[in-house]
Parts: sequence; C-alpha cells; structure tokens
Amino acid sequence: MTEKRYYATGKRKTAIARVWMKEGNGAWIINKGDVRTYFPGDSLIRIIEQPLSLVGKKDSFDFYINVSGGGISGQAGAVKHGISKVLAEYDEEFRPILKKAGLLTRDDRVKERKKYGQPGARKRFQYSKR
Repeated sequence: MTEKRYYATGKRKTAIARVWMKEGNGAWIINKGDVRTYFPGDSLIRIIEQPLSLVGKKDSFDFYINVSGGGISGQAGAVKHGISKVLAEYDEEFRPILKKAGLLTRDDRVKERKKYGQPGARKRFQYSKR
C-alpha cells in the first residue's frame, strides 16, 4: 500500500514553493538538499517550522519541497505558506488554528516600482526654489 501524500503551493513576493508532505519522522528535503544548507541561520528555520510548532506536530511529517524565485527570505515565507496550506489539507482541525495565526493568508506585499522623474518609488529629488 502506498502512503498518502499531500500537496500545496505556497507563495511570497516572487517566490513559489511546491510542498509535498507525508507522515514520517521529520525529514526535510528542499531542492534535493538539506534544509540546513539551503536556509542558513536559525531565524529562517524558525520561520518555516512555525506552522508545525503551532499545531504541535513538529517531527511527525516528512517534507519534499521545491522552491524557486525571489530571495532567501521570500522563499522561506513561501515555504511557510505552503506548509500551512498542506497541514490544513491534511487535517481540517488544524485550519482554525492556522487561520487565527494568519498563516493561511498569502502575504501579497511586494516592492513598489520606481517611478520616472524620481530617484525611487516614493522619494523625490530635492526641491530647489532658486
């Protein structure tokens, strides 16, 4: 008998994470490598483990994740969003917990584009009266 796998897509800024989950012992594979080498530093690891610690299932699942686009922080946010969605698909009882923490909502904030005639998105060149 084959194990049931769950799939969800997470997004943040321009990063997209495709997350497959199955019941296991807490193995993480991100882009065919180890999670610690792909996400250096404890802060990014804490970000992607936030949904699991919230529902209390930290070492109960194995994850296979493909992530692309954006930077390292946006990719961590996309992985977090994908894990939250796949946990809600796995068990409907997790949905209210994750929803209350705001983890099922896509964070759609992106960098505002630079406008012409200005040095940045909102900044203006210095005004000269004379």
